[in-house]
Amino acid sequence: MRIYAFAIIYSLLINISFAQDNQQGYEQAFEKINCMLNGSCTASFKEAVFTVENAYFSNRLDKTLFDNKVLFLTQVAKQLIASRQLIYDFQDKAEVAKYAALFTVITDSIQIETAEGKKAYLMPFTYDFNDIWGYKQWSNMFVTKLLDTKKGNCHSMPYLYKILADEIGAKAHIAVAPNHFYIKHQSKASGWYNTELTSGIFPIDAWLMASGYIHLDAIVNKLYMEALSDKQMIALCMIDLAKGYEKKLGFLATNEFVLKCTEAALQHYPHYINAMILKAETKKKEFDGLMKKYGAKYPVDIFQINEAKALFDEMTALYSKIHELGYRKMPEEMYLDWLVSLKAERSKYENKEIANFKSQTK
Repeated sequence: MRIYAFAIIYSLLINISFAQDNQQGYEQAFEKINCMLNGSCTASFKEAVFTVENAYFSNRLDKTLFDNKVLFLTQVAKQLIASRQLIYDFQDKAEVAKYAALFTVITDSIQIETAEGKKAYLMPFTYDFNDIWGYKQWSNMFVTKLLDTKKGNCHSMPYLYKILADEIGAKAHIAVAPNHFYIKHQSKASGWYNTELTSGIFPIDAWLMASGYIHLDAIVNKLYMEALSDKQMIALCMIDLAKGYEKKLGFLATNEFVLKCTEAALQHYPHYINAMILKAETKKKEFDGLMKKYGAKYPVDIFQINEAKALFDEMTALYSKIHELGYRKMPEEMYLDWLVSLKAERSKYENKEIANFKSQTK
């Protein structure tokens, strides 16, 4: 019996130590990203992404290795820009050439020369259909995983693209769709256009809306399909930090930290749907906790408690706002069908003019 009691105490102490160490690491990561959002330090999407992923791995990631992998791909992109001639007759030709090089680095095989002077091929990054939501392993969402395995998803692939774009001085904007991120560019020839890295295609907006889960109100209210600013893209990382924190600490995670992240993100990106949903869900956890504390069967049972009634009102107001803005939950199985449809119906949804620009190099 004493041994059993000692084991329980030891386990509790281990959990407390684990939570304290990781809480401190996540607090430091929050301060670093929040500093970028507030403009009190230099904003860097690459640094924000690494900070998020490093916090999940308890600050054990190799920053030099990460930087070197990014540098290598950056150098490949620059070599492509220097060695190819894009057949494009508009004033922004130099900028569009950068887009073409980045697209090739992510989606195509490239012949390179090794340090020994031998020919080798740099293989493209591909979509990983295994655990695309990070349920089994949250790090499957990470850029570091993508760099290690050459396999990623609609989270890590546009993130890496944005990182490389910043490194070569190209303008690239992440955009949000239901359960999805993609890239938006602007050119003199075509205006705004979409780049879908998971399938290596340039889809028209009709494909994005074809899922049926992008309500017109959601577009008007800028929930989806908007080219995000640099600060808004940093705000994406703040919500990634909160989600990683929940995954890492599990039942030891505090609602206070998650809400702090959502508030910071929403301050700079007020209509970020994922931040609003996370905030509402966290408020619901807090309310469920109060119901359990007071043994309530129904919400109305604790409305006489001011804290509970105020929390319930805030939670329901958040959910109502999310719906009114045009959000509709997209079932996961339908998301996969929607994603695959782009390749299956490529001729229907591809922006052929942009595809031709990317292929016409010499």
